[in-house]
Amino acid sequence: MLDAVISLPLLATSFTTILVIQDPLGAVPIFLSLTGRQSARERARSAAQATFLSFSVILVFTFFGRYILKFLGISVPALQISGGLLLLLVALELLTDKADEGPDPSATANVALVPLGTPLLAGPGAIVASMVAVESAPTATVGWVSVTVAIVLTHVVIWATLRASLTLHRVLGESRILVLTRIFGLLLAAIAVQMIGDGMTAYIQETF
Repeated sequence: MLDAVISLPLLATSFTTILVIQDPLGAVPIFLSLTGRQSARERARSAAQATFLSFSVILVFTFFGRYILKFLGISVPALQISGGLLLLLVALELLTDKADEGPDPSATANVALVPLGTPLLAGPGAIVASMVAVESAPTATVGWVSVTVAIVLTHVVIWATLRASLTLHRVLGESRILVLTRIFGLLLAAIAVQMIGDGMTAYIQETF
């Protein structure tokens, strides 16, 4: 009976693939950098907001992604390039004095949504992986149920990881977080450039 609505191999494969692509451990330094000026309660709320947005974006694209992109005339490489450009802008702010300016509460709340929730967590890679996983299922019902459960489990892990980073923030303190902000701003810039480069390569291959 259970096999009629869920595929355990597909669930396990989807969970592993999406989790590796989203890389919650890799998002921790960026999360600490972006929320360095928030209180513990605000950072906890930011962790929940980022996780929920990432979950919502991936779930929507899992069910309707192909139709959305086709309707808007957007290719996956174009989505990848735009996400990379957005990450690059954020990285530049982390590398300059703008990261140290005391932003208003609404601005600090927004960093949990953009760029952390998307495109860093819910990026083109995770979106495409979830869409492909559904297509690989023997039936639509099995695909939707299996991948949805995998997405839920993935985001439980992401939320727990970001919440655990609050302890790391207390251990490091503000000064060390400031140093890490500069370092991870550089790394985020490299991630952004790589994302843009991969997107441009795929776009050229699709076009020619």
